[in-house]
Amino acid sequence: MSESRLREEICRYGRSLFERGLTPGSSGNISLRLDDGGWLVTPTNASLGFLDPARISRLDSAGRLVSGDKPTKEIPLHAALYESRGSARAIVHLHSTHAVALTMLPEIDPRAALPPMTPYYLMRAGETALVPYYRPGDPAVADAIRGLAGKYSSVLLANHGPVVAGDSLEAAVFATEELEETARLYLLLRNLNPRYLTPDQVSDLVQNFGLDLPSHHDHDGHDHG
Repeated sequence: MSESRLREEICRYGRSLFERGLTPGSSGNISLRLDDGGWLVTPTNASLGFLDPARISRLDSAGRLVSGDKPTKEIPLHAALYESRGSARAIVHLHSTHAVALTMLPEIDPRAALPPMTPYYLMRAGETALVPYYRPGDPAVADAIRGLAGKYSSVLLANHGPVVAGDSLEAAVFATEELEETARLYLLLRNLNPRYLTPDQVSDLVQNFGLDLPSHHDHDGHDHG
């Protein structure tokens, strides 16, 4: 896909996310990794609902601005996820309500922020890590992301929001939406003793769909933390 088409895709998905209330005001950002190692990134203080394809930030492989507006201050966050997830081609970071609310609950497991509630949560978002609070744009968040060693494609930033990588922009957007809906389900069902997928049902999904879940790394001898 040409760079001009990719710019249009960022604007189209950004507007879709914004219009459905998944990231308010000028919050949230999207990036795409290009074949030459550079990136397209949404600008700082830009609403995802009103992006201009010509003003999207173009960075070179060293992260330097080549053209367009000043990029989002969350560049360290995106860079660390690309660095640790070699398959990632796109990243979506939102301030979606239910995912943010989830990060504030005391019982959340940082290695599995959500239980296995639905097959599509596991198929699209995988399992989700929770990293501690850092102020927006703090380079230290990059170290927290690298500390996950590329095991997770979806990560929740405490009191801030989700950041999700995918092998395409569509995949990253769909995974982010699935994460938000699963967080919403969790909040609706909290303290109601719901039935989650059993370990056997999760293993069946892993085998049938080739899922790469951190909790199943032990099947090939890797530490599953």
